[in-house]
Amino acid sequence: MEDGGVQIISRRMVKPEYQKSSPPPEPETVHLTPWDLRRITMGYSQNGVLLPKPPAGMHAVEHLASSFARALGRFHPLAGRFAVAPAGSADSLTISLRCGDEGAEFVHAAAPGVAVADISGPLRVIPRVVWSFFPLNGMLSTDAAADPSRPLLASQVTELADGVFVGMSLSHAAADWTTFWDLFNTWSEISRNKSDISTAAPPLERWFPDGCPVPIPLPFTKVQDMATPFEYPPVQECSIHFSPESIKKLKAKANAEMAGTATATAPISSLQAVLAHLWRAVCRARVLGPDVEAKLTLPVGCRARVKGIPESYMGNALTSGVARHPVGEILGEGRLGRTAWLVNRAVASVDEASVRAELAAWPRNPSFSHVGVDGRDGDPAAVMMSGSPRFDVYGNDFGWGRPVGVRTGPGDKEDGLITVFEAGGEAGGMELEVCLPADVLARLVADEELMSTSV
Repeated sequence: MEDGGVQIISRRMVKPEYQKSSPPPEPETVHLTPWDLRRITMGYSQNGVLLPKPPAGMHAVEHLASSFARALGRFHPLAGRFAVAPAGSADSLTISLRCGDEGAEFVHAAAPGVAVADISGPLRVIPRVVWSFFPLNGMLSTDAAADPSRPLLASQVTELADGVFVGMSLSHAAADWTTFWDLFNTWSEISRNKSDISTAAPPLERWFPDGCPVPIPLPFTKVQDMATPFEYPPVQECSIHFSPESIKKLKAKANAEMAGTATATAPISSLQAVLAHLWRAVCRARVLGPDVEAKLTLPVGCRARVKGIPESYMGNALTSGVARHPVGEILGEGRLGRTAWLVNRAVASVDEASVRAELAAWPRNPSFSHVGVDGRDGDPAAVMMSGSPRFDVYGNDFGWGRPVGVRTGPGDKEDGLITVFEAGGEAGGMELEVCLPADVLARLVADEELMSTSV
């Protein structure tokens, strides 16, 4: 079932469909911020939901295509294209977002040999066929900038033997996961209600710190020099579920271990406790020496941290917190609390002053999250978190039932990537998708300390 017999039935470009009361906007250019540009060398964000089989007689694919077009009407900049222009000198350029309603790709596919049970639930190894349920695989945002015919957004509806998978791919230079799931939630709501929704569209303007050049010049002669083509890394994925009860126990244990210590000044959250627990297990599975410095990088949203950025901001408003510590101290007896405290402090280190300073400095010395495969550091002790349990994933009922699972595509899959989602059907639960080399993953799923706390 490696390829699963996934067949592409049709491809089309879907343009935004606007409400009669809201005429189509005039074409305009939106300049990209340091948050956006630093992700221009990354692969596309790819997430999707596994749905039950639509009722007999329902033309689900056409219904989904129509509701996707109406959702695009509210997020029309994502149906635009990147535009590259000289920055005033022969060795620099600018990249902006041209909002001209060129459209998003819509793909209809079928995998009649794949059943819902094949790819749902807490799987010790997620079948590689899941990657075929996503469009624009292997594309970097620099590819879209170099070729204006390539879309920033695409969706794929794959009909399975007894269900449907709805996947979406979005350029990470155009928007972060908050905007991704806002769009996905809007699409499912329009599909479910068979009508448009009345909430206002997100504001179009991007947010720049004072003094930032607009547009921002980048020190490259051409876009193709910015990144190398994407290649699938040799990794496997598993899905681990934590129940609300097990999370409460981990959180209580972590806080109890830190109680009364001189450093504990804020409570450890549920997510911080779960991440610490999994981080420790990954260190064990990797068989790292005690003196090796382990590193955990996690996303920190900035919409609530920086004044002037609306909650509905459409784009990237995201930075990172980093926790580092020797493996021997992370794995010591009674160290769940201390490890969770490292995660806690990594988040707390991100405040408005640090975010503004980071953004102000970026145009003078641009750096990029991933400069293709060859530019990745390949740190064997690194763990990178993505996603959030706060995103409404399992509320994406398109009209015939809530999702029974969530999966990610191959974009930027690398050793140590951990993607966090809410758990379906249980408030307070979490699902973590872990990406590791096959031998390391085998040791992880055999780790009794980890698996005794998972579902």
